Amino acid sequence: MIGIICAMQVEADGIIALAENTTNEEINGMSFISGKLNGIDIVVVVCGIGKVNAAICAVTLINRYKPELVINSGVAGALSPLVSIGDFVVATKAVEHDMNTTALGNKQGEVSFPDGRIMFFECDKNVSTLLAKCAKELPDTKVVQGIIASGDIFVSDRRKRLLLNDRFGAMACEMEGAAIGHACWCCKTPFAILRAISDDLDENKGVDFVKFCSMAAEKSVSVINLFTKSV
Repeated sequence: MIGIICAMQVEADGIIALAENTTNEEINGMSFISGKLNGIDIVVVVCGIGKVNAAICAVTLINRYKPELVINSGVAGALSPLVSIGDFVVATKAVEHDMNTTALGNKQGEVSFPDGRIMFFECDKNVSTLLAKCAKELPDTKVVQGIIASGDIFVSDRRKRLLLNDRFGAMACEMEGAAIGHACWCCKTPFAILRAISDDLDENKGVDFVKFCSMAAEKSVSVINLFTKSV
C-alpha cells in the first residue's frame, strides 16, 4: 500500500477522482480515503497546512494502514531561479528550515533526538528517481531533484527565499514535507516528496499562489498516476 499525504483538498481531489472502490475512514479529524489506483492499493489523506498537522497525519497513517511507502504530493514555492511555475522538484532530502536551537550551539535546521541530531531527512532514492522519471514524461515540464525546505511560514519574500537556498541548498519551500519525513524516519517508513512549483521568484505573492495552485496540483496528480502504473 502507498500512503499519499496532501496539505490541501485541491491537491488530493484529482487523485481521489482517479481511484476505484474508495472507502472513507475518519481518524483524528482527518478523512483517509482508501482505494485502488492502477491496481495499487492507496490511501489518500488531506492533513491540513503546517508541520504539526503533517506529522500527526503521517503517524496516524503509518500506525493505521502500515503503508510500504508514504508520498507527500502537492505544490511549493521556488527557492531558485532554476525552477519556475509548473516545474517539479522531487526531494532527495528535506529540512525543517525554521527549527532553530542555534542559541544552544546547534546549526539551524538541526532536529535534536535523545541520541543525536539530524538536519536532513533522506528520501527513498529509488522512489524519488522513479517519481522524477514519471514527471519528465509530462510535456513542457522541467524536473529537478534536490533539497526541499519546510517550515511553519508561507515564505513569499524573494530575499528570504534566496536565503533559504543559500543556507540549505534547497530548491523549493513548503510547509509539510520535512515534518512528514521526520515522522517517517521515526517510524522507519520510506518516504518521498513530489512538489509542483506554484509560485516562483518572479511571481511569488499570495495571489500568484492561488492563481497557479490548481494547475500545479493537476500536474502532480498526473505524476502520481504515472508512478502507480510504473511500480
